[in-house]
Amino acid sequence: MSEENISVLGKVSTAFGIKGWIKVFSYTDPVTNILDYPIWQLKIQGQWKKFSVLQGKAQGKGLVAQLEGINDRDQALAIAKAEIAVPTEALPELEENEHYWFQLEGLKVVNTDGVWLGQVKELFESGGGNQVMVIKPCEGSVDQRERMLPYVDQFVLEVDLDRAEIQVDWDPDF
Repeated sequence: MSEENISVLGKVSTAFGIKGWIKVFSYTDPVTNILDYPIWQLKIQGQWKKFSVLQGKAQGKGLVAQLEGINDRDQALAIAKAEIAVPTEALPELEENEHYWFQLEGLKVVNTDGVWLGQVKELFESGGGNQVMVIKPCEGSVDQRERMLPYVDQFVLEVDLDRAEIQVDWDPDF
């Protein structure tokens, strides 16, 4: 599979138990949505490899899953830290003005005065239930500071995937 046609939805954390189950760190919201996909692509040694999901469930604060062909702890440990992806066309259609996190990563961030703040490095959930964008400096950005901006309507005014930029209402001194 080519990188352009897949979407990373999580990663394998480590083995769970001795029968080949794995702990899964999901980027989906809610986290259990990753279990809706019957086939996962795992990136192992730089190559995407297809696995059928036999079972999956919430376990404690995380998720665990059993994949076809992974039958013992050693096999499960061998895929630890592998990214989990699905074909992008398998993702549900979003409402207008909704975006997947992977679509935002790498976009340039510019404020209402036309000042480049940097590029979206990643997004994460804050403790308060909001998403936060981590903005890293890039060529042409106003300074070399890394910033964290709440991904909320108050600050994020427009996401333009065609221009690969996000317009924000944010003072560069913050």
